[in-house]
Amino acid sequence: MATSKTFIQPLDRVAIALMVLLSLLIGFMILQGDVVAARVREFTWQNQKIGADDIAFTLNFSRPMDTESVEENLKIEPPLAGKISWAGRRMVYTLLTPAPYGTNYEVRLQDARDRFAIREGKNQIIQPFTGNFKSRDRVIMYIGSDSENYGQLVLYNLTEETKNIITPKDLIVMDFKAFPDGEKILFSARTSNNQDLLSAQLYTVTTGISAHPETAAEPAGRVDLVLDNQEYQNLKFDLSPDGKTIVVQRGNRKNPSDFGLWFMPTTSNNRQRPTPQRLQSEPGGDFMITPDSQAVAVAQGQGAAILPLQADATTPLDFLPQFGLVQSFSKDGSQAAMVKFNTDYTRDLFLVTNQGTQKPLLSTTGSILNCQFDPASPTLYCLLTQLISDEEYIEQPYLVAIDLNTGNQRPLLLLPIEQRNVQMSLAPDGLGLLFDQVMPQIDPVPLSANVLKTEDGEAIATSSLWLMPLLPIDDTSNTAIKPEKLPLIGFHPRWLP
Repeated sequence: MATSKTFIQPLDRVAIALMVLLSLLIGFMILQGDVVAARVREFTWQNQKIGADDIAFTLNFSRPMDTESVEENLKIEPPLAGKISWAGRRMVYTLLTPAPYGTNYEVRLQDARDRFAIREGKNQIIQPFTGNFKSRDRVIMYIGSDSENYGQLVLYNLTEETKNIITPKDLIVMDFKAFPDGEKILFSARTSNNQDLLSAQLYTVTTGISAHPETAAEPAGRVDLVLDNQEYQNLKFDLSPDGKTIVVQRGNRKNPSDFGLWFMPTTSNNRQRPTPQRLQSEPGGDFMITPDSQAVAVAQGQGAAILPLQADATTPLDFLPQFGLVQSFSKDGSQAAMVKFNTDYTRDLFLVTNQGTQKPLLSTTGSILNCQFDPASPTLYCLLTQLISDEEYIEQPYLVAIDLNTGNQRPLLLLPIEQRNVQMSLAPDGLGLLFDQVMPQIDPVPLSANVLKTEDGEAIATSSLWLMPLLPIDDTSNTAIKPEKLPLIGFHPRWLP
């Protein structure tokens, strides 16, 4: 009986044929050389909406690139000054200043060359690339003082010229801070039928804005209670730069000596409201959370203390006995504007760095109301007052820009004498300054009347908002900067981040 064996099965023949074919193709490609053009695989800002905190984008390439040819041919319209760094096939473009808000940008790259192709004497160029992104709209927030939006929180989009009222009429907003992504606002408010300025509770409200184009925004106007006033009065508050922590100055309703700072997270793991925790430390005055969101600067005793945001804060991280108030921190936390109160009732403003430098900037017989660091240049914008009458103690407010490198001052605007409760806010891109012009009530106001009041308790009759465009402090042109009155009635203006 004969048997036959088939050493090569049909499936094996197919596999062998494919292997031979692939070998021929590989050999053909080797003989032809590299014909695959380099391209941009990823652009990290593609179709994104960026803010002042977004300082760098990345281009990832499919092949190693000739860096000089990429840098020479990279175009951004409108232009954005920056510096380039490389890590293998990845190029990082870091902005020198924040991108101006309310602008659409285009990134183009063509005629850049492949590094290996150049070595082989070939002029192989990249596939043309075009990317797009935009910066956030220029949006301001303020408290309405007209009959239509009385005491309500209002958003006004300067880019699109649209207005949106986001808090209900039964809440009178007293103060507010925006979350860094601009999607929510933390605010304190009393009910419209309660005239007690110490009855504020803390809330959050959605703005109807999404920081990420791929994610739909929550509807505007959703209000959630964050902290009630049942046992403690909520006085001042601050929101950390990362939007994760709230610090509140509170006083016990039944025990006036029980007064101090509390801290709490902005979110909770469960559906219940976050629980505040006492910051165990010496009593203090004005306070501000540090840029790293890990500590709080407090006016304490005869100086300024930096306290850790933890239950036991009895040991300060730092203490500056010569300064009585921290006015502002730079964005990176390396510098602070601090106020020294002198025995002759004058005030000095100092620039204090984390390297221990203490540089005097100015001295005034009036008050140092507010100072803010420019994110785009070494400039400090300050709202000050000067004493013009010793007998009646009349102060005149004015705005000034201070060059932090040279100490030179550039007066910006002299404000009316009666404008004692002015508030200012510097735009996140450093290109504009908001301030209000509050007109106080002249006639006596009945105690039962539901009126808006300034921080020092003065009744507000009406208020207007002004926008001042800003030029670099070293601008040598004689162009006069004139503020523009906005078609809005309100006070306490702030920019949305």
